[in-house]
Amino acid sequence: MNSAHPNLPTEAPAAVSFWQALKFWIKLGFISFGGPAGQIAIMHEELVVRRRWLSEKRFLHALNYCMVLPGPEAQQLATYIGWLMHKTRGGIAAGVLFVLPSLFMLIGLSWLYIAYEHVSWVAGLFYGIKPAVTAIVVQAAHRIGSRALKNNFLIAIAAASFVTIFALNVPFPFIVLAAAVIGFVGGRMSPASFATGGGHASSQTALGPALLDDDTPTPSHAVFTWKRLLKVLLTGAVLWCVPMTLLSVQYGWDHTLTQMSWFFTKAALLTFGGAYAVLPYVYQGAVEQFGWVTATQMIDGLALGETTPGPLIMVVAYVGFVGGYVKAVLGPDSLFLAGALAATVVTWFTFLPSFIFILAGGPFVESTHNDLKFTASLTAITAAVVGVILNLALFFGYHTLWPKGFGDAMDVPSALIALGAAIALFKYKRNVMQVIGSCGLIGIGVQYWP
Repeated sequence: MNSAHPNLPTEAPAAVSFWQALKFWIKLGFISFGGPAGQIAIMHEELVVRRRWLSEKRFLHALNYCMVLPGPEAQQLATYIGWLMHKTRGGIAAGVLFVLPSLFMLIGLSWLYIAYEHVSWVAGLFYGIKPAVTAIVVQAAHRIGSRALKNNFLIAIAAASFVTIFALNVPFPFIVLAAAVIGFVGGRMSPASFATGGGHASSQTALGPALLDDDTPTPSHAVFTWKRLLKVLLTGAVLWCVPMTLLSVQYGWDHTLTQMSWFFTKAALLTFGGAYAVLPYVYQGAVEQFGWVTATQMIDGLALGETTPGPLIMVVAYVGFVGGYVKAVLGPDSLFLAGALAATVVTWFTFLPSFIFILAGGPFVESTHNDLKFTASLTAITAAVVGVILNLALFFGYHTLWPKGFGDAMDVPSALIALGAAIALFKYKRNVMQVIGSCGLIGIGVQYWP
């Protein structure tokens, strides 16, 4: 990085106003493609290297905290930095703008999908995208596994996780709990088995003074106090309880909107390891338990989530829209409005915990600048997540390559598209957007093939 910055600045940049920062958060919401790794890389380049709003050490300190939380780490990192720079309103602005463009896009795309899924070119588009999604999930399992499975003990945890969810159909929360217990006990019996490095590479190269540098005193609003913590927790509880109570009173506990709110609150607390880890849990609830979407629609929804900016967990907005639309929660004459309302409700309950985690825990994190360490329990959970994602890849592959079951012939064009997508991802390192776009066009071609 020295060669890229031969003339290091000697002074920190000028103070950044809330409105100046707001322009960046708006921009980030529209360019945050590439999953958490890509989104974090964008923020690092923009905020640490180019703008020098905060130092490398402070950036990684915040990132380490976000990585041990359930929820989308890149969105939480944006929230953390926004809060650190401009208090609560800065954190809320950064976090909301990280997901808002994606929410609007998914509402529009979900409506086009559910209203026109039988139009031939739309059907062809998704015919090509679904095999690509299978390859993308396999790549995710490989990427996380290569980082997390550092020894035979962790590999064994991943294998056991796969067997329990694939063969025994054990719910995802129980797998997380079991992995946490194994890590807690095993970390004390054999600490070396659970020692891992940081998940993101860091550069120690100096970039010049930053606005929030290594030795910059903690801002007054970021100093930990019990009073501030209690205020955040009470506010978060009110923001959760009020809409949940209104939905329960207005529609009843068993209504689709109420059950979505409760279900996705639980899902938000289980997203250790990213969106791919919680998707099996979402599938179990949304497809098998409540019937909000079909298995095919779930795969298509992941494809839509991959093509929009923002965290991949935003696929829950698609699940909400389709479920609200299909269940006609506002009556048969207001299907689009029902879907949009359900998508918004689901997004609210999915992301509210992330804001509470950052605003409540941020001051505690800022009270020390020592690097946070992954606990043994979280290391074990991450290993278990690899097995869960591998099961998800098999689930997608089965429904894509044998859409009518193993009793019928394999869908050869889908298999070839999946193989081509895997080669593009693994060998030629093409990004997700290029692979999905290309496979979608191939699918349209197959649809119109005589």
